[in-house]
Amino acid sequence: MKRNYKFITTLFVALLVVASCEDSDQVVDQVVADTARGSVLRTINQEGSFFDRNDTSTNWMLEFEHQDQEDGALLEKVDFYIGFDDNTDDEDEPRFNGDQSRPEVLVQTLQASEFTVGEFGFPRASIARTFAEALTTLGLADGEFDGGDRILFRLETTLTDGRVFSNDDNTGTITGSFFASPFLYPLVIKCVPTAPVPGDYVIEINDSFGDGWDGAFITVTIDGVATEYTIDDGSSGKFTVTVPDGTTELLFEYTAGSFEGEHTYEIEGPTGELAVEDGPSPTAGEITLSICI
Repeated sequence: MKRNYKFITTLFVALLVVASCEDSDQVVDQVVADTARGSVLRTINQEGSFFDRNDTSTNWMLEFEHQDQEDGALLEKVDFYIGFDDNTDDEDEPRFNGDQSRPEVLVQTLQASEFTVGEFGFPRASIARTFAEALTTLGLADGEFDGGDRILFRLETTLTDGRVFSNDDNTGTITGSFFASPFLYPLVIKCVPTAPVPGDYVIEINDSFGDGWDGAFITVTIDGVATEYTIDDGSSGKFTVTVPDGTTELLFEYTAGSFEGEHTYEIEGPTGELAVEDGPSPTAGEITLSICI
């Protein structure tokens, strides 16, 4: 019955979308009309979703394009800032090293003349930083950052009429879907193990609709032996995976199913700390754990 309800709901939404396409006052037209009053920095491509505490050569790259009501002609410049968020600033935390948070630093200004013209006719540019470069900019030394902390990359647009736009001016309309314009890109620092960490891992699976994971599952491979974990019905499930001493291969993977917007999960490592969380709509493929030891 729940499956039928979800199918009917999805079909109803699809019909509404089709109907709206025939309406002269389309939702997309309204979105464009609203966002055209300001500035959108649309994410074209992003490489790197985290920094590895044990490898300062890990890299982040962002390609983006600017849009406004004059097809980009109002762009004056884009400023690029880097900040640091210390998420282990509680004295009760086992890895407490004091509050090392840093105010953001302006590290680069891209003038409109430095942009190229993208395939849609809008100004396009890219920026990149290694973990080492970000640490140097922020004045962070080894021991002043750890897993769970975040490097914050923020963009700020200035238009020729003097208006300035950044993440504080965002609405849900431009942070997702086609525009993908968050202006703020937080990169979590992860402690990626160089070898399997033995002990008990706790996988907690959740489905917001309450009817199981719709074909999705997490696979854990220990020295070539793969086991799948999922829930066929209900809203949650919890599983303990024991990794023996001497394990040489350990791999966690997520395989997507249907209704991905309902799926979330958390994995707790043997240290008792949260090793990873993802969802709604978790990223398919290998799961990178953060285990600080």
